[in-house]
Amino acid sequence: MRRFSLLAWCCIALLGFFLLGCDDTAEPTTLAAPEPIVAEDTCHVCGMTIVQFPGPKGEAFLKGNAQALKFCSTLELFTFLQQPENQTQLSHAYVHDMGQTPWASPSDDAFIRAVDAWYVVGHDQRGAMGHTLAPFAEQAEAQAFIDEHGGEMIRYADIDLPLLGKLGRGELNAETP
Repeated sequence: MRRFSLLAWCCIALLGFFLLGCDDTAEPTTLAAPEPIVAEDTCHVCGMTIVQFPGPKGEAFLKGNAQALKFCSTLELFTFLQQPENQTQLSHAYVHDMGQTPWASPSDDAFIRAVDAWYVVGHDQRGAMGHTLAPFAEQAEAQAFIDEHGGEMIRYADIDLPLLGKLGRGELNAETP
Protein backbone atom coordinates (compact mmCIF):
# COMPACT_ATOMS: atom_id res chain seq x y z
CA MET A 1 0.00 0.00 0.00
CA ARG A 2 2.85 2.34 0.87
CA ARG A 3 4.47 1.73 -2.55
CA PHE A 4 1.15 2.52 -4.26
CA SER A 5 0.76 5.91 -2.51
CA LEU A 6 4.36 6.87 -3.32
CA LEU A 7 3.75 5.90 -6.94
CA ALA A 8 0.49 7.90 -6.97
CA TRP A 9 2.25 11.00 -5.60
CA CYS A 10 4.98 10.71 -8.21
CA CYS A 11 2.37 10.45 -10.97
CA ILE A 12 0.50 13.48 -9.64
CA ALA A 13 3.73 15.51 -9.45
CA LEU A 14 4.71 14.48 -12.97
CA LEU A 15 1.25 15.42 -14.28
CA GLY A 16 1.58 18.81 -12.60
CA PHE A 17 4.89 19.46 -14.37
CA PHE A 18 3.34 18.55 -17.72
CA LEU A 19 0.38 20.86 -17.12
CA LEU A 20 2.71 23.75 -16.30
CA GLY A 21 4.17 23.31 -19.78
CA CYS A 22 0.71 23.66 -21.35
CA ASP A 23 0.31 27.36 -20.50
CA ASP A 24 -0.80 28.90 -23.82
CA THR A 25 -0.27 32.45 -22.52
CA ALA A 26 3.50 32.02 -22.57
CA GLU A 27 5.42 33.76 -25.31
CA PRO A 28 6.63 31.41 -28.05
CA THR A 29 10.30 30.50 -27.70
CA THR A 30 11.02 31.43 -31.32
CA LEU A 31 9.50 34.60 -32.71
CA ALA A 32 8.99 35.11 -36.42
CA ALA A 33 11.51 37.59 -37.79
CA PRO A 34 10.41 40.83 -39.42
CA GLU A 35 9.68 40.49 -43.11
CA PRO A 36 11.01 42.82 -45.80
CA ILE A 37 8.54 45.43 -46.99
CA VAL A 38 8.31 45.13 -50.76
CA ALA A 39 6.73 47.35 -53.41
CA GLU A 40 3.52 45.31 -53.56
CA ASP A 41 2.84 45.40 -49.81
CA THR A 42 -0.21 47.33 -48.68
CA CYS A 43 -1.22 48.46 -45.22
CA HIS A 44 -3.38 45.98 -43.33
CA VAL A 45 -5.61 48.83 -42.08
CA CYS A 46 -5.95 51.38 -44.88
CA GLY A 47 -4.77 49.48 -47.97
CA MET A 48 -2.22 52.15 -49.00
CA THR A 49 1.01 51.03 -50.67
CA ILE A 50 3.53 51.08 -47.82
CA VAL A 51 6.82 51.94 -49.54
CA GLN A 52 5.48 55.16 -51.09
CA PHE A 53 5.41 57.01 -47.77
CA PRO A 54 8.00 58.31 -45.28
CA GLY A 55 8.28 57.53 -41.61
CA PRO A 56 8.40 54.42 -39.46
CA LYS A 57 6.38 51.38 -40.42
CA GLY A 58 5.26 48.39 -38.38
CA GLU A 59 4.62 44.68 -38.58
CA ALA A 60 2.47 42.52 -36.33
CA PHE A 61 2.36 38.75 -35.92
CA LEU A 62 -0.77 37.20 -34.52
CA LYS A 63 -0.72 33.97 -32.53
CA GLY A 64 -0.68 30.94 -34.79
CA ASN A 65 0.17 32.97 -37.91
CA ALA A 66 3.75 33.15 -39.18
CA GLN A 67 2.95 35.79 -41.82
CA ALA A 68 3.37 39.46 -40.90
CA LEU A 69 0.55 41.97 -41.06
CA LYS A 70 2.22 45.10 -42.40
CA PHE A 71 1.33 48.74 -41.66
CA CYS A 72 2.17 51.99 -43.44
CA SER A 73 2.78 53.82 -40.14
CA THR A 74 3.21 53.18 -36.46
CA LEU A 75 -0.08 55.02 -35.88
CA GLU A 76 -1.90 52.43 -38.03
CA LEU A 77 -0.05 49.57 -36.33
CA PHE A 78 -0.98 50.69 -32.82
CA THR A 79 -4.56 51.56 -33.75
CA PHE A 80 -4.91 47.97 -34.95
CA LEU A 81 -3.16 46.52 -31.89
CA GLN A 82 -5.29 48.50 -29.45
CA GLN A 83 -8.55 47.07 -30.73
CA PRO A 84 -9.86 44.66 -28.05
CA GLU A 85 -10.25 41.78 -30.49
CA ASN A 86 -6.60 42.14 -31.55
CA GLN A 87 -4.98 42.69 -28.14
CA THR A 88 -5.40 39.08 -27.11
CA GLN A 89 -4.27 37.73 -30.50
CA LEU A 90 -0.90 39.53 -30.69
CA SER A 91 2.22 37.38 -30.60
CA HIS A 92 4.69 40.21 -31.22
CA ALA A 93 5.25 43.33 -33.31
CA TYR A 94 8.15 45.20 -34.88
CA VAL A 95 8.74 48.89 -35.63
CA HIS A 96 11.55 50.75 -37.36
CA ASP A 97 14.31 52.10 -35.12
CA MET A 98 14.44 55.67 -36.37
CA GLY A 99 17.83 56.15 -34.74
CA GLN A 100 19.25 53.69 -37.30
CA THR A 101 17.44 54.54 -40.51
CA PRO A 102 16.40 57.63 -42.50
CA TRP A 103 12.91 59.03 -42.00
CA ALA A 104 12.25 59.31 -45.75
CA SER A 105 12.76 55.60 -46.45
CA PRO A 106 13.18 53.32 -43.43
CA SER A 107 15.33 50.23 -43.96
CA ASP A 108 14.15 46.66 -43.35
CA ASP A 109 17.42 46.16 -41.44
CA ALA A 110 16.25 48.58 -38.74
CA PHE A 111 13.30 46.70 -37.22
CA ILE A 112 13.17 46.32 -33.43
CA ARG A 113 10.61 44.75 -31.11
CA ALA A 114 7.79 47.23 -30.48
CA VAL A 115 7.66 46.44 -26.75
CA ASP A 116 11.32 47.44 -26.33
CA ALA A 117 11.19 50.82 -28.09
CA TRP A 118 11.15 54.36 -26.75
CA TYR A 119 8.53 56.41 -28.62
CA VAL A 120 8.30 60.11 -29.39
CA VAL A 121 4.83 61.59 -29.95
CA GLY A 122 3.92 65.16 -30.79
CA HIS A 123 6.96 65.83 -32.99
CA ASP A 124 7.01 67.80 -36.26
CA GLN A 125 7.77 64.88 -38.64
CA ARG A 126 5.03 63.19 -40.69
CA GLY A 127 4.46 59.59 -41.67
CA ALA A 128 2.11 57.94 -44.13
CA MET A 129 -1.01 58.92 -42.20
CA GLY A 130 0.27 62.26 -40.96
CA HIS A 131 1.20 62.34 -37.28
CA THR A 132 2.82 59.14 -36.05
CA LEU A 133 4.88 57.62 -33.26
CA ALA A 134 8.64 57.74 -33.78
CA PRO A 135 10.26 54.60 -32.27
CA PHE A 136 13.86 54.34 -31.06
CA ALA A 137 15.89 51.48 -29.60
CA GLU A 138 17.88 53.87 -27.41
CA GLN A 139 16.46 56.46 -25.03
CA ALA A 140 19.31 58.87 -25.84
CA GLU A 141 18.42 58.76 -29.55
CA ALA A 142 14.77 59.46 -28.74
CA GLN A 143 15.86 62.46 -26.64
CA ALA A 144 18.08 63.74 -29.48
CA PHE A 145 15.07 63.49 -31.81
CA ILE A 146 12.96 65.48 -29.31
CA ASP A 147 15.67 68.15 -29.11
CA GLU A 148 15.48 68.57 -32.89
CA HIS A 149 11.79 67.89 -33.66
CA GLY A 150 9.94 68.46 -30.39
CA GLY A 151 7.56 66.01 -28.78
CA GLU A 152 7.31 63.85 -25.71
CA MET A 153 8.88 60.46 -24.91
CA ILE A 154 6.69 57.52 -23.91
CA ARG A 155 6.96 53.74 -23.61
CA TYR A 156 4.96 50.90 -25.18
CA ALA A 157 2.76 50.54 -22.10
CA ASP A 158 1.70 54.21 -22.42
CA ILE A 159 0.17 53.69 -25.86
CA ASP A 160 -3.63 53.50 -25.72
CA LEU A 161 -6.62 54.49 -27.86
CA PRO A 162 -7.11 57.95 -26.26
CA LEU A 163 -3.45 58.80 -26.98
CA LEU A 164 -3.73 57.51 -30.55
CA GLY A 165 -6.93 59.55 -31.05
CA LYS A 166 -5.19 62.74 -29.90
CA LEU A 167 -2.22 61.96 -32.13
CA GLY A 168 -4.43 61.27 -35.14
CA ARG A 169 -6.34 64.50 -34.61
CA GLY A 170 -3.09 66.49 -34.37
CA GLU A 171 -3.62 67.44 -30.72
CA LEU A 172 -0.12 66.40 -29.60
CA ASN A 173 1.97 68.09 -32.24
CA ALA A 174 4.98 70.34 -31.78
CA GLU A 175 3.48 73.15 -33.86
CA THR A 176 0.08 73.01 -32.10
CA PRO A 177 -0.19 75.78 -29.47
